[in-house]
Amino acid sequence: MALRVTRLLLPAGGFALEAGRAAQKARLHVSAARRLEYGWWAYALGERTTPRLTQYSKIISVDGNLASGKGALAQKLADKLGMLYMPEADNFYLDKMSGEAEPLPLDFNGMCSLEKFYTNPKAADGNSYRLQMWMYAMRLLQYSDAIEHLLSTGQGVILERSPFSDVVFLDAMFKQGYIRKECVQHYDEIKNISICEFLPPHLVVYVDSPAEEVQKKLRQSGKPYLQNVPLEYLKSIEESYKKTFLPEIREKAEVLTYDATEAQDVERVVEDIEYLKFEKGPWLEQDDVSYHHMRMLAEDKHRVATLTHIPRFLPEITIGAHDYDEKYYAYRALPGKKYAPGYNEDAGDKLIWFK
Repeated sequence: MALRVTRLLLPAGGFALEAGRAAQKARLHVSAARRLEYGWWAYALGERTTPRLTQYSKIISVDGNLASGKGALAQKLADKLGMLYMPEADNFYLDKMSGEAEPLPLDFNGMCSLEKFYTNPKAADGNSYRLQMWMYAMRLLQYSDAIEHLLSTGQGVILERSPFSDVVFLDAMFKQGYIRKECVQHYDEIKNISICEFLPPHLVVYVDSPAEEVQKKLRQSGKPYLQNVPLEYLKSIEESYKKTFLPEIREKAEVLTYDATEAQDVERVVEDIEYLKFEKGPWLEQDDVSYHHMRMLAEDKHRVATLTHIPRFLPEITIGAHDYDEKYYAYRALPGKKYAPGYNEDAGDKLIWFK
């Protein structure tokens, strides 16, 4: 049975994948317990997206190499423009969005490790490609959260990287011999059937930091697993950005490029954004009907996750039926995972019989 790149183990009565949705609180039963969501009836009764859109109702992706300063720039831009800042998704994005008190073990978060990748990128167990595939799925889910927020509130969102730029890591891994050609083919197939369901960012801000400077900053970070990131790997990421991603995204989105020093001048970046006319890209072709369908997809996290599943055997991301069964019951045995949220006595839920 193929190992899905999103969490396989769903609690009875609800999806554990529904990132960004608060758990239902325990309460006395006074009516049918239903979570109000946007749907066909809301649209039929007159709810529209375009009236709430403003000048800064945009998706902005801040991209760059590791330790390039993109995170600091993204957060400052969000503060200046009144937009929502979403930090870069990591291995535990699902846990953060579903409100876990502590991150669940890696067995329930992709069965992959970022630390292991940097210390042993050619590990024989296929960790490198599992990590890459899992991170693509997390970025796709986060991007759906960004789209949902934009269309629901009108507030723009600033992200660190996006599923559109995720390919730079795949390219670098393959060039360095960390993954096989079959993994690249699998990734391309997954991306082709999933990324087409979403519109690209309105704007990509690229922070251009030389690989040598990036390596120096990584060694000063204090994280042991980042001390020996190969310079060639960092150069491959930089090259993929400049030769593959940026030329392609420029055809359908605005692009602003700054070196590491220029990126620290937030006022200048804000001024440059204000001068952009945003006269290209598929966002210009949208109307309330297409926004409606886009919002319906974005709020259905299980449907978004399923976009990354194809029935193909690949040793790096495939587990047997017995292993799957073992992990499934291990997940269900965790506190609060046996039943739907609010109905688990082992998690301290009260008055269960009155709900």
